[in-house]
Amino acid sequence: MATLDVVGKYPFLAEPFHCDFQKRLFMGHLGNHLLNAADFHSNDRGFGMNYLNTVNKTWVLSRLAVEMEEMPKAYDRFYVYTWVETAMRFFTNRNFKVEDIATGKVYGYGRSVWAMIDTETRQPVNLMEIHDGDIVNYVTREPVCPIEKSSRVKMDAEAPLVAQIRASYDDIDVNGHVNSIKYIEHVLDLFPLAWYREHTLKRFEIAYVAEAHDGDVLRLYRQEHAPDDFSIRITAQPNPDEPEVEVVRSRVIFK
Repeated sequence: MATLDVVGKYPFLAEPFHCDFQKRLFMGHLGNHLLNAADFHSNDRGFGMNYLNTVNKTWVLSRLAVEMEEMPKAYDRFYVYTWVETAMRFFTNRNFKVEDIATGKVYGYGRSVWAMIDTETRQPVNLMEIHDGDIVNYVTREPVCPIEKSSRVKMDAEAPLVAQIRASYDDIDVNGHVNSIKYIEHVLDLFPLAWYREHTLKRFEIAYVAEAHDGDVLRLYRQEHAPDDFSIRITAQPNPDEPEVEVVRSRVIFK
């Protein structure tokens, strides 16, 4: 297989129906664009889902941190750049840059951590077993991603319950569990529209701990550690006779 550029560059459009009441792209839709760019980049280079699914493997997103100076507006065209910063035995770190096509203005950056698992056993897979570790040929530390890595989200045990949702049809993705982007939407829905009239989302972090499935009751707990700096924990409960299991932790910082 011919070696492609280590950095992928993919154009996207901020479609108006993917934007909020202020005509800015929803973070959830931006997250989808980042994950699509990651998928395009890995598929083009031979270690993406198109190949992995033929050998009962898949990528799972472990952590995502996105920090934006501003969000693209409706009809803005922008590039998502993506590259692999490090590749270890069981995890890889992938970065993103979001840039306006017309002006070259940088909207923001993202960092993510991915694991590869066996789709039958749900156990981790050694990345270096895929195409003899060819992924290392695409590892680069240029361009630099200037934002901090994901933090360890801390929450007190007595953080209050603020919402409860039952996972249903449009929460579930091709892997049969609650989609990673749907968690982002559920977290951001904890804040009312009036909040967003006065605040802009600056940084969003999310760590995926376990899987939730159709019919699970999702419970969202929220704690404010500092002004405009919130931590959220999401648990899942398949039925009333089983204990809650933590599935997600998130941190949301507004300005």
